[in-house]
Amino acid sequence: MKLMKQPVRGLAAALNSSGKFKFKAPEVAVDHLVIGAGVVGLAIAQRLCESFPSKSTYVVERHARAGEETSSRNSEVIHSGIYYPADSLKTRLCLRGRDLMYQRCRALDIPHRKTGKLVVAKDNQRPYIENLHLKALRSQWPPYSNAIDDSPVLPTRLISGDESRAMEPNLSQDISAALWCPETGIVDSHSFMESLEHDISESEVGNLAYATRVVRLDPYRSSKQMSEAERGWVVQTVTGNDEGSGTESDTILARTVFNASGLSGPFILNSLLPPERRIPMYHARGSYASYQGPGISGISHLIYPCPDTGPNAHAFASLGTHLTLDLNGKVKFGPDIEFLSPPSSEDSEENMDYWTRHLIPDDSSLEKMHLAVKQYLPEVVADGLRPDYVGIRPKLVPAGAGFQDFVFRIDYPCQFGGGGTVGEGPMISLLGIESPGLTSCLAIAEYIVNDLLSSTNPAQ
Repeated sequence: MKLMKQPVRGLAAALNSSGKFKFKAPEVAVDHLVIGAGVVGLAIAQRLCESFPSKSTYVVERHARAGEETSSRNSEVIHSGIYYPADSLKTRLCLRGRDLMYQRCRALDIPHRKTGKLVVAKDNQRPYIENLHLKALRSQWPPYSNAIDDSPVLPTRLISGDESRAMEPNLSQDISAALWCPETGIVDSHSFMESLEHDISESEVGNLAYATRVVRLDPYRSSKQMSEAERGWVVQTVTGNDEGSGTESDTILARTVFNASGLSGPFILNSLLPPERRIPMYHARGSYASYQGPGISGISHLIYPCPDTGPNAHAFASLGTHLTLDLNGKVKFGPDIEFLSPPSSEDSEENMDYWTRHLIPDDSSLEKMHLAVKQYLPEVVADGLRPDYVGIRPKLVPAGAGFQDFVFRIDYPCQFGGGGTVGEGPMISLLGIESPGLTSCLAIAEYIVNDLLSSTNPAQ
């Protein structure tokens, strides 16, 4: 009898659900507090410092360095913006973010390369790339773009199998067509994050606090008539590399909070919500493999299969086991996708970082990855694949649930017993910021600061 695989369970854990940290009155106040120094949190803080040179902006990051989670464990691809629904935030912010990233990289000499990408298809997959091409033709420039002519926002070209093999001779003879995407590229994500850190630290109002984790968050309450300066959130933090060391916390009144904590995004928000309304977190493991061997000679473009190629058919959840290059020309394949399950049925905060146990690369995925890659690069051999690194993607929905857009949620202290009214002292939570999060980061920051923040408080 065949056993049915158990569905993956989401983890609806909440910050400080154990009650270990008791409420403390704030000791200092800041105008803007950004939780999380991944690439998105850094981009938000950089724009805040630039846009509000008279308001303080603090970034707290629980790790000792920036981008230790999703931001440093991805393909480092600058996506062109072809995959997601035309009216989605992912498409709009990817298109805008792509151009902003190229502009910043050029202006600051951040290592990057516009390699272009081939999305390759067999006969039965041609409708997929034809639909992508049609979507690209209909794409429009997103807000704030500086297009001054009728140039296409998303230039693509359908080419034959022979044309694709003229560009990449290693491609299989079974590839009958491809979609050429010239706007795709690669970037040194660490140098990119360092440039954002530099802007924040060099500003007169920005501060970065590493090895500092948020341990409690409360709406600010006051028994007296509150001034606008008092409205916001009481955020407790503990500083130290060892999360088990010490419980002495510092307490901040943050007038506006930006929850950009990535894999922990719902975790912080859940501390405000009753158990039945908490948001479950799903985590998906993606393994990457380096490759040295035959079948890749002279490759200079990124190569993506159609998402339903091979055994890992997850469409919106994964773009297939694709070939990417780093800036030194090293070839890697991945990621695959594997949804993780929490270690127990308890939504305990002690289980929050269970995914860290899955970061060690191994060879368990290499056989499936090889089978997937051989569909478009037949000369690649299994012996040339080596486990490289593992990334974890923050998911808001389980496998098979279909497309999930970026989510930007706004909450106010008054909704949880705090002072002020709706529109005062917002907390903006960024949820499910996975691919194309790196490409979109500058556009996400622009959207958060120029649109969402100004709409909550026009005086900003």
